[in-house]
Amino acid sequence: MPGRRRPKPIVAAGEVLVWLLFALLLAPAGAVGWAIGHYTGHQSGTRTVTVGATSTPTTSAAATTTTTAAATTTAAAAPSAAGKAIFISSGCGACHTFKAAGTSATVGPNLDTAPEKDAPKAKMPLAAFVKQSIVQPNAFISPGYPKGIMPQTFGSSLSTAQLATLVSFIVGKK
Repeated sequence: MPGRRRPKPIVAAGEVLVWLLFALLLAPAGAVGWAIGHYTGHQSGTRTVTVGATSTPTTSAAATTTTTAAATTTAAAAPSAAGKAIFISSGCGACHTFKAAGTSATVGPNLDTAPEKDAPKAKMPLAAFVKQSIVQPNAFISPGYPKGIMPQTFGSSLSTAQLATLVSFIVGKK
């Protein structure tokens, strides 16, 4: 073809070299990325950070009363904050609507309303029902949701204390 220009051999070799380098670097980087994600994705532990309030002693009775009241308020808020942290870090918000946690997913039942409706159907107290729903999610399936959607691992991945805090957070809704 008379009007067609052929690429210079050095340009063609350069392009081939760039593509080979790209392929040779991309494959190991992808494998390393997969290995890191795979390794960290299968660790069952969650990280819990506990924040405490400390107060300094004072000589005035009025100041002591104020400090004590502030510490009491912080202590009362701590279980709710810890419950929300466990709820979020465990991924519950990816599937459940729960106003106290600020989530609005619809894969699983709405935790603002479903536990109160379903616990009587399962003939269980609310807290016991919520705990069972976390550790044995297929024991009772909320109407309109399929069996086997919720992970079966929370009974082993959450400590007893984390589980109790999470149940308290869901039941208390605050």
